[in-house]
Amino acid sequence: MNNYDELLKELEQQERDLQFQEFTNETALKIGLILVERAKKENKRITIDINRNGHQLFHYSCQGTSPDNDQWVIRKSRVVSRFYRSSYYITTLLAKTGKTLEEKYKISSIEYAASGGAFPIIIKDVGVVGAIAVSGMSQGEDHDWVVSAIKECM
Repeated sequence: MNNYDELLKELEQQERDLQFQEFTNETALKIGLILVERAKKENKRITIDINRNGHQLFHYSCQGTSPDNDQWVIRKSRVVSRFYRSSYYITTLLAKTGKTLEEKYKISSIEYAASGGAFPIIIKDVGVVGAIAVSGMSQGEDHDWVVSAIKECM
């Protein structure tokens, strides 16, 4: 098994483990504030976006971010909405196959970002209903921050 396979298994396990009984506006606020406080504490320049069924429930951009970060969280979240997987999972799968989004799925990298940092909001026995996205660090860090915030909220 190569590193891609190991990472894909880990990401699949996270998606199985990190499922909500419900996801309310208050849940979004709690996760968003966890991420904001951590960013302030660690002096990170990130943008955070949480949406459920296309409805933006939380959005915050730290000082030092730019409109580019806003576009990154949107594009990463679109990957979650299209594939019902974390954007890091799709990025890793593409890296394993050596293909781009355009080559494998015939979708535009202008609209979709194959980069880690958006995690699906999964309701048990329902499925994916939205995404929690972070932009501003490495894709692995963006992803890990979202996963950590979800774990803290559960």
